[in-house]
Amino acid sequence: MGKKHRIGIIERFARRATLWTGSSWAFGLAVLIVLIWGATGPIFGFSDTWQLVINTGTTIVTFLMVFLIQRSQNKDALAVHLKLNELVASLQGASNRLINVEEFGEDEIETLHKHYRHLVKLARECGDLTQSHSIEEAASRHSAKATPARTAAIR
Repeated sequence: MGKKHRIGIIERFARRATLWTGSSWAFGLAVLIVLIWGATGPIFGFSDTWQLVINTGTTIVTFLMVFLIQRSQNKDALAVHLKLNELVASLQGASNRLINVEEFGEDEIETLHKHYRHLVKLARECGDLTQSHSIEEAASRHSAKATPARTAAIR
């Protein structure tokens, strides 16, 4: 239970930090710090120590912000994937192979990409790019459409 509690505290802190650092107030504070630092340059004779203060501060802030940004992007990406998975799962005729496609390997994703390129090719052959079908449905319809035309051409 102690571990869950610590993770909960870290999660809440990270969420609040993400929200605050993305606010206008945080940006305003950052601008104010830079202005104050710049204004104190002549007082400190633009010394190495004066430069080191801003360099160290920005390095620390950047280091921490990288993790907050990555956390936020991971959470947003997961939420988008879940929403897309729900749409794919709920639409009749949609290919369920796309559920959790983000977890596929590069070869599997490339194979799916080839299938969808083929689907676009079939749509172009039909002359109507606005039609949307699963790969299997499009291939079946294309074959059905092509067969009478081929039969007529042969006669």
